[in-house]
Amino acid sequence: MKKFLWNFPKDMSPLVWFFIVIYLLFSLVSISLIQIALSLAFFCWLFLIIKQKSWPRFPSFFWPLVLYCVFSLLSSFRSVNPKISLVDSRELLLFLIVPIAFTAISSEKSLEKANYFLLISACASALYSLFIFFFLAEPGERITGFMGHWMTQAGLLLLFCSFALSLFLLLKNRSRFLWACGFALGTMALVLTLTRSAWIGLAFAATVVLAFYKPKTLILIPIAISLFFLLSPQHVKRRAFSIFSKRHYSNAQRIEYFHAGIQIIKENPIFGTGPCTVDMVFQNPKYGLSELAKRNVHLHSNIIQIGAERGIPALLAWLVFIGWAFLSLLRLLRDNNPILRPVTVGALAALVGIFVAGFFEYNFGDSEITVLFLYLITIPFALAKMIKRGSQEY
Repeated sequence: MKKFLWNFPKDMSPLVWFFIVIYLLFSLVSISLIQIALSLAFFCWLFLIIKQKSWPRFPSFFWPLVLYCVFSLLSSFRSVNPKISLVDSRELLLFLIVPIAFTAISSEKSLEKANYFLLISACASALYSLFIFFFLAEPGERITGFMGHWMTQAGLLLLFCSFALSLFLLLKNRSRFLWACGFALGTMALVLTLTRSAWIGLAFAATVVLAFYKPKTLILIPIAISLFFLLSPQHVKRRAFSIFSKRHYSNAQRIEYFHAGIQIIKENPIFGTGPCTVDMVFQNPKYGLSELAKRNVHLHSNIIQIGAERGIPALLAWLVFIGWAFLSLLRLLRDNNPILRPVTVGALAALVGIFVAGFFEYNFGDSEITVLFLYLITIPFALAKMIKRGSQEY
């Protein structure tokens, strides 16, 4: 094994970066290619760590995620179905995108190039969605792009649009117009998913970006929402107005899931029912779910789902992670560094957007969304590391 490792180049950082770039290129296009690219990035990163005999480096917000993993594994062993829960726990490895991306980004240029591939992926997805809408879709059909489900498509587009809006408004070079085009296309594709939670999340994310850009521009938020209602097709308007209706079937289901989830948490406060088992447990008539609600596999809320399937300790670890990442990003903005500011505000907006959307959808359980989310909130710290190293060398 030692001889095998010795034959690899000592500095595999470029290879790690290359496979991260490949991941970004297909991040909104192909789930299979995402998995392949991330696997190759992981093995290259692992070889790098072993050969350099160094401890993995990562932003401090990663520690609560480690604790979340520990509680998740404990929950798996105490699960109502340990086999299913342990198999599902393999997805915890996706959290390694944090130290991998932190290692891969070695300069401002490498980050800029990598993010262009994310832009290409999002634009390809958005254009494909628009093609489907205009030429192939039935009236009122929810557009999924290249993804298998509209919720996945919406979550990815929410993250991208949050990030793209920040780069459009805060970058000082001509590339900002490319991000403007990406934001416009991504927003149109997001509307076509008919995913209300993502729409709400984007409104909050845009509020964050505009507040850091020019607070006076916050007046654009109600104007944009008004234009959205005026210019959207009828089926989009009906979907938007359904947000305020308690009688709408999906709203009624979310209320059912909330009550059922709270009851499950009360009955299983420490370890939950086990990862990927809540849908088995809530089939019990005592939780009061309708037959239609029982067909779903989760509780349509990050907080309720994590608490029910992994227990309160895991939920607290996850909330600490969110809060830690939020405050850490705010601290990065103190210096008002023009190089760091666009990606940091973009990451902060993505965090706020996905957290708000997560009140109505279990988006943290979608691996494609989770990986892109963790990548976006990691890269400001990778860039800050390079800026700090450069100033020390100078």
